[in-house]
Amino acid sequence: MSWPRDDAKLERVRALMDEHGLDALVVRAPDNVVYLTNFWGMKGYDACVFPRDGDPVLVCLEASEDDAARRAWTTDVRLFRGYDERDPRPPSARVLELAREAASAHDRVGIELTLGTQASDRMVGEPTTFTREWFTAFGEVADATPLLTSARALKTRQEIERMRLANEIAAAAMEHCKLVIDAGMSEAQIAAEWHGFVHGEGTGWEGKVDLALGFSLVWSGPGIKTFSATTSRPVVEGEPTLFEIWVCADGYWCDHTKNLVVGELTPRYRELEDGLMGVYQDAVAFVRPGASFAELDRQIREGIAGIGFAGQPSHPICHGVGARAHEPPYAHQAGGGEVAAGMVLAIEPGCYIEGGGGLRVEDNFLISDDGAEKLSPFPDGIVQT
Repeated sequence: MSWPRDDAKLERVRALMDEHGLDALVVRAPDNVVYLTNFWGMKGYDACVFPRDGDPVLVCLEASEDDAARRAWTTDVRLFRGYDERDPRPPSARVLELAREAASAHDRVGIELTLGTQASDRMVGEPTTFTREWFTAFGEVADATPLLTSARALKTRQEIERMRLANEIAAAAMEHCKLVIDAGMSEAQIAAEWHGFVHGEGTGWEGKVDLALGFSLVWSGPGIKTFSATTSRPVVEGEPTLFEIWVCADGYWCDHTKNLVVGELTPRYRELEDGLMGVYQDAVAFVRPGASFAELDRQIREGIAGIGFAGQPSHPICHGVGARAHEPPYAHQAGGGEVAAGMVLAIEPGCYIEGGGGLRVEDNFLISDDGAEKLSPFPDGIVQT
C-alpha cells in the first residue's frame, strides 16, 4: 500500500532540524529511510538526503525503481546499479557518491553517528552496515541520531494506524496457534505455524500491507529462558509456551510476548501468573504523561522482587516501538525522561526460574492524556487452548 505523505511527521523533523541548526540529514539505516521517505529497501544499500527546505532525495538501487515510484514520498529518486560494468566498485561506494553529491548544496549536515541498532531491510537475513568511509565523507557533521530519536518517540496518526496493523496480524497469528498447538509439537514447529500465518495471511492484510514478516523466539516449560534460541524441545502440557514475537508490516513494528498452555495450568504457574500480572497491571496504570521512566523501571523491578525474583529480569522492562521493534525511549533507573502522550511503549516484566522455566508478559501501549491503550486484541497472561 502507498501511504499518503505524513506531513505531521516530516514537519516535526524539520522543526527539530531548525532547532539544531541543521540544513540536511543524511540517513542510511533502513528504519530511518522508511521514517523519512516511506521506502523500505530490499538490501539496505539505499539512503536519503532530507533537507530542511525542499524535496528529499532517495538514493535507490535501480532494481527497486518501480517500488520506489509506487511507495516513496519524494519524486527525486537517484538510481544506482547493483553491478555496473563501467564501475567495478561495490554498490555501497556508488550510494555514498550519490548521497554526497545530493548533500553537497547544504552547509550543516547531520548523519547517524551514534546509531546503536537498526531495523532490517526487506531481505532481513544479512543487514547492510556502515563502512568507515560513510562517516568521513561529509566533512564536519553533526550527530543526527538524537534528533531522529526525539522525532520518532512521538507517533503521528498515520504511524499509529500502521502499528495497529502489525498488532492485529500478530494477534491473529496467535489465534491460529491457539487452535493448532499440541503437546506433541516442538517449539520450532509451533513457531513455524506462527511465522507462516504472519507472512502468508499478513501480507495483503486488509488490502493495506504489502509485506508482513514475523520474528520469534518460542520456548515451552523449562525451555523458557532469556536470550536463548527456539529448539526442538516439545511443548509441555500444563506449563506455558511463551511466544516472544515481532511483526513488521511495511516497515512498522509491534513487539509482544504472549503465552499459551495446553491443558490445565499447574498451580505453580497459576501463582506465578497472578503475581506477574499484578506487577504488569500496576505498570500499565503508571505510564501516563509525565511519569518518570526511571521510576517505572524501579517500580517494576521492586514488584518482581516482591514475588520472589529479586534482580530480574536481565532484559529491559519498557521501551519504545515504531519503525523498529526496540527503539528509544528506554526505562532505566540510571536514565531520565518522562512518558509523553503520543508514545507507543512495550511493557514487558518477566521472571525466570533457576534451571529453566518462567514467565513474561508484554504488549504495546499507546499513551494518551487518558492513560495507556493496549494495541493488541490478544489477551495477556496465559491463555488456555
